[in-house]
Amino acid sequence: MAPRAGGPGGPIQRPRPRRRPRSRALGGSAPVFAALGDETRLGIVARLCADGPQSIARLTDGAHVTRQAITKHLHVLAGAGLVRDSRVGRDRIFEIELARLAEARQWLDHIAGQWDEALTRLKAQVER
Repeated sequence: MAPRAGGPGGPIQRPRPRRRPRSRALGGSAPVFAALGDETRLGIVARLCADGPQSIARLTDGAHVTRQAITKHLHVLAGAGLVRDSRVGRDRIFEIELARLAEARQWLDHIAGQWDEALTRLKAQVER
């Protein structure tokens, strides 16, 4: 970007815009944020991150919802690409998809950077 005239202190350079995360467009990450917007699903993701792969029965232990509700929440998380399952004997074991979670983190970092830049520009404007 071209420098702007900044008055007595000389030209003000705008910070270079941060690059968007490369892996997917923001629209592709919307289902991730929608899925994580539910408290129960966020709790399931937190448990899978902390405790590793788990069966539906184990995820239901200590939860205040039914096994059927946990199953439905897991299907939403799987649809968003946040979890995957595999068969081990009779059980389905669910585990977190770290790459998909990392993509969401990249978008949050990108948006946070945009806010930081906007606040820096506002501060410079106010301090003139």
